[in-house]
Amino acid sequence: MQSDLIRKCDVMDFLQLYLLGFLVVVLAMTVLWLVSLAINDSSIVDIFWGTGFVIVAWFFFTQTNGDPTRKLLITVLTTIWGLRLSLHLGVRNIGKPEDFRYAAWREENGTSWWWRSFLKVFLLQGVILWLVCAPILGAQMNTEPPALTVLDILGVVIWGIGFVFEALGDWQLARFKDNPANKGKVMNKGLWHYTRHPNYFGDAVQWWGLFVIALAGGAWFTVFSPIVMTYFLVRVSGVAMLERTLKQTKPEYADYIRRTSNFFPMFPKK
Repeated sequence: MQSDLIRKCDVMDFLQLYLLGFLVVVLAMTVLWLVSLAINDSSIVDIFWGTGFVIVAWFFFTQTNGDPTRKLLITVLTTIWGLRLSLHLGVRNIGKPEDFRYAAWREENGTSWWWRSFLKVFLLQGVILWLVCAPILGAQMNTEPPALTVLDILGVVIWGIGFVFEALGDWQLARFKDNPANKGKVMNKGLWHYTRHPNYFGDAVQWWGLFVIALAGGAWFTVFSPIVMTYFLVRVSGVAMLERTLKQTKPEYADYIRRTSNFFPMFPKK
């Protein structure tokens, strides 16, 4: 017998709308790619990342007939997460040269970068965005249960913990970098005292929270979304990539690694 907290979600209906969402993502990424060619800066994709989820969330909102409260809840939470992230990255990066990662790829690919950038940067990130957005759709499709449940509340709590870690971690790091006396030093205060990447940890936790809200609507099969997001944050584009650079540029970072947890917040080693 199925639990009152977890209801069935029509997988076929989900797939139809999910594929339609993919077309929306590809269209948005194509427009963004054309803008990047005009301004000669592929790193604008990072600023757009959070906003892309907001666009998809509201698109799904207009296409689904699920419980209105749950639909609005997950769409608003996604919007808060996405716009805050885009605003943070925009303030940090607008007016500055292209991010060193994309600049290096531009130099490596030469005259072919204009079309390679679409495949390697914009389409690739679009596919990842589409995969990760699954709980947003899953939470919006089912009309049952017709009111928020314990799982919904738990999802909001988990999301809130993640939001605090990401937003507060970003704010603390920005203040640290704004002080010229900290140039070349390692940030190890505040949340950064307990984890080397509180912002990435918070990002992952927020997506686990959104999944729990989708689970309340029966979309248990969207569990791959937070798994994919967490994997990329830890192993691919987040922690792993950043630490390769920090180890080379900051001598104190090796000691910071020995004392401080990589991802999950823990008391530092003495």
